[in-house]
Amino acid sequence: MCRNIKTLYNFEPPATEDEIHASALQFVRKLSGFNTPSKINEAAFNHAVEQVGSAARLLMDSLVTLAPPRNREAERAKAQLLSVRRFGGSR
Repeated sequence: MCRNIKTLYNFEPPATEDEIHASALQFVRKLSGFNTPSKINEAAFNHAVEQVGSAARLLMDSLVTLAPPRNREAERAKAQLLSVRRFGGSR
């Protein structure tokens, strides 16, 4: 599992296009093993990022939930607390 990809669904405010693109980019980097592709692979890499981003947007637009949206700040605070408990100190 790629730890840098964050859950984007069911938050208030909703995920932005930039957040979806960043997740798609991280996913394609993980799959390909490239942080930055070579010139010969750049077009295929960028196309994959676009396709994954489109699929992610389609998925999030299609999902249905009865749960109330989560608060981004509250989730961020929980993650920071977990990090301190797990690794000690402040980050």
